[in-house]
Amino acid sequence: MKKTFKIEQDRLKPDRAVDAIKNELRKYVKREKKKDLPNKKTMYWDFDCKFGKSKEFAKVCDFDYIFTELSGVVNAGWTECYIEVIAKAVDKPVKEEDEEA
Repeated sequence: MKKTFKIEQDRLKPDRAVDAIKNELRKYVKREKKKDLPNKKTMYWDFDCKFGKSKEFAKVCDFDYIFTELSGVVNAGWTECYIEVIAKAVDKPVKEEDEEA
């Protein structure tokens, strides 16, 4: 998902618009996690994310960072924000077993 969200809308107050954006992001992640993995035993879904005032100023970040920053967007006076969330299948980290004999 690569999208520019409007924060200042005619029909929604800015705080409710931010809540709607968060809800849309949650729905997208839930939908992506339902998709089949190439190898379910050794892989999981991870997300590459970018967040910023516009596409040019977007910075790479964590998914959780987007939610914390969205709360401060209204106070900062932003009229829109750019969010990019791309799903990717990633191998699980290998667990190292301690050898005790």
